This record gives sequence, C-alpha cells and structure tokens, in this order.
Amino acid sequence: MSPNALVYVAGHRGLLGSAIVRRLKHHGFDNLLTRSHAELDLTGQAAVHAFFQVHRPDYVVLAAAKVGGIMANNTYPAEFIADNLAIQTNVIHEAWASGAKRILFLGSSCIYPRECPQPILEDYLLTGPLEPTNRPYALAKIAGIEMCWAYNRQYSARCLAAMPTNLYGPGDNYDLETSHVLPALIRKIHYAKVRDEPHVVIWGTGRPRREFLYSDDAADGCVFLLTLEDERFDQLLRPPSGGPPLVNVGCGEDQTILELAQTIAKVVGYSGRFLCDTSKPDGTPQKLLSIDRIRQLGWAPSVTLEQGVRLAYRDYLERYCGERS
Repeated sequence: MSPNALVYVAGHRGLLGSAIVRRLKHHGFDNLLTRSHAELDLTGQAAVHAFFQVHRPDYVVLAAAKVGGIMANNTYPAEFIADNLAIQTNVIHEAWASGAKRILFLGSSCIYPRECPQPILEDYLLTGPLEPTNRPYALAKIAGIEMCWAYNRQYSARCLAAMPTNLYGPGDNYDLETSHVLPALIRKIHYAKVRDEPHVVIWGTGRPRREFLYSDDAADGCVFLLTLEDERFDQLLRPPSGGPPLVNVGCGEDQTILELAQTIAKVVGYSGRFLCDTSKPDGTPQKLLSIDRIRQLGWAPSVTLEQGVRLAYRDYLERYCGERS
C-alpha cells in the first residue's frame, strides 16, 4: 500500500472513523479523502455514484453507519435497518465499480446469535437467533458482510468485513438516550459524583458480560488489516472454513456491566452504590469475540480497560465540562 494511495474514510467524524483517520496519518498516509454527512449523504445512490466516479479512491474504509445503544435501537428500528442498508449498498457497490483495490467494511459484534458459544468465532455467524433489541441493525450489518462475500465471488472484488467489539474513546456519544453503555455510565457516574448522589441506577441486572475496546486500538487493528501484504489479505478473503471474508477485532477479555460500572467509579472517584433496574432489558447475556484470527496475523490491542476509561473520562471532562484531569 503506497503512502500516496488515495484512501476514502466514510464516517470520518464518528468514533471509529476519526480514530482510523488519526491512525492512517500516524502511519504516513496523508492522501485521505473525507466528506461530512452535509457534504455527501451516503444514503443517496446518485450522489454516492457521482462522488466515486469523480474521485475513484484506491482504498475505501466504510465506517459510516447509524449506531446507538439499546434505547436507540428500540426507538428507531426502521432507521437502523433502512439507513444502514442504503449506506452499505451504495458505498460497497460504487467502490467496486470505480475500481477500489480494497474495501474494508466495518460491522459490529451484534451480528452473532444471542445465545452463542463463547468466545465467539467468526464461523458462528448465522448459527442461531439474534438479540431482539438490536436485530434490525444486526441484520443490516449481516447483509453488508454477505454483499462483500458476493462481490468477491462474482466480481473478484477485494472486500473484507471487520467486526469490532463494543468501542469507546475520544469523541464518543454521551447522550443518555442514544449512547452505548460505557459512555452512558461515565456521564451518569460523573453527575452522581458532582451532585453527591448516594447511588447510580444501572439498566438491567448488571450481570451481562461485555467486551470493550478502546477506539484507537480498534483503529490500529483496522489499519493493520487494510495494509496487510496481498497474500495475507487474500487469505482473509478466503478463510479455511469456506465462510465469508470476516475477521473479529476485539481485546479478548470481558466483564459484567456491574464490574464495568465499578471500574468507571474508580476512575471518576465516585464511592456511591449501584442499583440495578431489572425492569430494563439486559440484551445479549455475553458477547466476547474470539480474536485468534487477527492475533495469528500479528496484531493485538495495547490499551487496558482502566487505561482506556481514564482517557475517555479525560476527553469527557474536556469536551463537556471544560475541565482537564
């Protein structure tokens, strides 16, 4: 991959997309192509077609997506399936049609069955029912994986689907109605601390187990995959199982939601109690990705959960509270 290659990062303002841009620049890739949603609506087929025909990027990273936590997925299921299907269909097709050398499609660990053996291998895709609370989003992402596989088989495209686990980090969304659990807990625990509240309410039982990966670690894994030498990249497009071109990107460790809250409380400096609201859904009981496939290629994450939470909390204080920790 030449340092002068034109790389289009779709979704460059999002949590993962912005981290990928930082990581690409760190590795000397300065010829980056980006567009905001206002400049290019990826759900519009004609606009996406025109964009790719004009610019014809060498490499495409599809990090753009409509994302959110349990509340957002339950509230806006139509948008979660319709918008994501449109974005994926337009970008993958036009990237291939304009001659992109490689396409990296980014999905989510929610593609795997709700009741899945742990840790989750890539081969477990489509082996059982999905988690109902995010099924529209999961089905959209599964369709994107299938599209990558179909274009590879029929057109000799070179599309790889990378499935990151739950992400957090600089630039995260802290809106309690649309955010994921880790940033939501940072906000709730911070406010409990400054208001001297005796307890914080956690959704569900607190027992589901989740894996969390710092966004810059995830970006490092994605750039590692994008820049693999041809032989190893092509091996990922044709895994030994004969399945789709799919690779997990995670940290290989998980903890309960209650343990996560306790880690955040330690970082924030909050000493109150946690109450579990069992009227709220738990979601999938456990989601721990197997990262053997990417580890065997030579990549591993470097930021521990506590280190990452400290970095994320510092970002939260600077962006929302005008403080520096």
